[in-house]
Amino acid sequence: MKKHYGSLISAVVAAGVIWLWTQSPSVAQAPSKSAALPSGNANSFANLNPLPAAPAGPTPRLPDGKVDFSGIWRPADVSLIEDISLGLKAGETIPLKSGAEKMMKARLSKDDPEANCLPTGVPRLAPYPWRIVETPTHMFFLFEGNIHSYRQIFMDGRAHPPDPDPTWYGHSFGRKDGDTLVIDTVGFNDKFWFDFVGHPHTEQLHTVERYSRTGFGTLVEQVTIDDPGAYTRPFTVTGSHRLLLNDELMEYVCQENEKDVKHLSGPATRP
Repeated sequence: MKKHYGSLISAVVAAGVIWLWTQSPSVAQAPSKSAALPSGNANSFANLNPLPAAPAGPTPRLPDGKVDFSGIWRPADVSLIEDISLGLKAGETIPLKSGAEKMMKARLSKDDPEANCLPTGVPRLAPYPWRIVETPTHMFFLFEGNIHSYRQIFMDGRAHPPDPDPTWYGHSFGRKDGDTLVIDTVGFNDKFWFDFVGHPHTEQLHTVERYSRTGFGTLVEQVTIDDPGAYTRPFTVTGSHRLLLNDELMEYVCQENEKDVKHLSGPATRP
């Protein structure tokens, strides 16, 4: 059975998504009432796909005592999928520059690069599982959703190149800061949107991600976004992820069965 994901407006009810979650052994557990952020729309991914409780247990560690971040994870809320403003602290707002705000308001759902099977960029995620793979010199994020793409994070102490080629996922290096994984990324292109509502960015974008595995089955992600071309100051958004036990990534090629974009109309918005 093939899955397709162009827009959450129709993809969240696609048979492939239902199949994936029902195949997970954890689905039999009772859903957590606090698993997802509140959504104003019944079609939100969080409302149609409630998460089971996170697998319990202590935070796993590698032989050197550092936290083991490996595993298959699934977004546990929609802040890095539908609207990054949902990941702000209470009372905060996105500090858009006037030009960026004008651009955002003019965007149409059908033009969302992610809906057209292009990479999500950073920090956006598709609502499908992704795997963290750790090696002594690299970490890899392998994404099932969208175009089955990946991120490469250098863990060998290297710096960013002085003039990186602009790409969808940028140039990333990482380090372990105590129990936190810190990933620094520059060198982005300006093509991807941060979310469904169309928050923009420029090639000046610089992100710093901080991942904390607060228990066996919970991964918390804080992303600081610094882009003086589109925002008046840096700001931080938070999302979380749940571990999927006894599961594997499926092959999924968005371009092979994309059926959503032709049905999209109107301004960029949450489903």
